[in-house]
Amino acid sequence: MDGIIPVYKERGMTSHDVVFKLRKILHTKKIGHSGTLDPNVDGVLPVAVGHATKAVEYLVNSGKIYRGAITLGFATTTEDLDGEIIASAPVVTPFDDATIDATLAKLTGEITQIPPMFSAVKVNGRKLYEYARAGETVERPERQVTIGAFTQIKASEYDAQKQQQTIYFEVHASKGTYVRTLAVDFGKLLDLPATMTDLTRIKSGGFDLAQAVKLSEIADKMEAGTVATIMFPIDRALGDIPAIDMTDEHWSKMKNGAWFGRGELDTQATVVRMRYQDDTKALYHWDTEKHLYRPLKIFNNQD
Repeated sequence: MDGIIPVYKERGMTSHDVVFKLRKILHTKKIGHSGTLDPNVDGVLPVAVGHATKAVEYLVNSGKIYRGAITLGFATTTEDLDGEIIASAPVVTPFDDATIDATLAKLTGEITQIPPMFSAVKVNGRKLYEYARAGETVERPERQVTIGAFTQIKASEYDAQKQQQTIYFEVHASKGTYVRTLAVDFGKLLDLPATMTDLTRIKSGGFDLAQAVKLSEIADKMEAGTVATIMFPIDRALGDIPAIDMTDEHWSKMKNGAWFGRGELDTQATVVRMRYQDDTKALYHWDTEKHLYRPLKIFNNQD
């Protein structure tokens, strides 16, 4: 059983919970996911099974799209609704669309983020949330992320009684982006505390919400013997890498660990997908010293 399943992660469970449950459902330990989703976030979580686990890094590298909400007027320890309120300030006059749009636009392109204290980023061998839970602070490393788009998706809402304003957004983000931190930084640009109050990942690893399946559906498919109908081939994670359709001779050589010359593969690409009978078997990388294509990652070298 090899392939990728776009799982719909429901709220209230961790990404690790999804993997744990899938191992029981699919009766295999070889399962890995393509990017953590916090418990209070739902959406697309591509999961690799069997030999496809070797392609997880390529799923992780793909961009992600989220939809959610930012509420101006208060801030929390975790930058979302899971934390305790640590700051508040009234939004006396709601911001108009033009101001909101211009502020969101300032957070696009390549930007610098500082990961939240309640995150799994490691500093000196410990995860930041471990420091946070112990009441300790530590200097956090900056990271560069790329925001392709950050836009409103519907009119904002103003709560006159609470003096808070909620903005509804869609964001296209590179790997490593903390959307919670984007929400906080949006508020800083408006001189107000802000919190991410809702978030759904609508696209990841090339899969969207329409393709995502719940764990209960996967269990039903497994029981019916039709789980293959919701499993995608490894190629879905490697689509941007040029493919070489191997001949029987190529395949025989590859199984024995052979390296290949440019003339044998007729390509100038640095990395190529080696396919046999419509199935990606390996990735090969051009070795500039040996002037040969050598194995980079073997997915399956069996017939």
